[in-house]
Amino acid sequence: MRGGFAKAVAAAAMGAALLVPLAGQAQAAPARSACAHHTTGTCAPWVKHPRGATAKCKDGTFSFSAHFSGTCSHHRGVRYWFK
Repeated sequence: MRGGFAKAVAAAAMGAALLVPLAGQAQAAPARSACAHHTTGTCAPWVKHPRGATAKCKDGTFSFSAHFSGTCSHHRGVRYWFK
């Protein structure tokens, strides 16, 4: 049962990732959507980050994770999320 749930979550995340580029082409998004809102709610689009980075870890490193689960798990967790 646990494997089925993980597959469902992964499928939902992949589907959402496919929709994001389409939404951006329709019209310019408001400035606040420059962040990815997750369970931490900590979003910082003004923090300088490398192209493609999805998060800044608490130890100062950047993550390029394709999935939210486990992001920065060996770097003391996520400090900021980027979109």
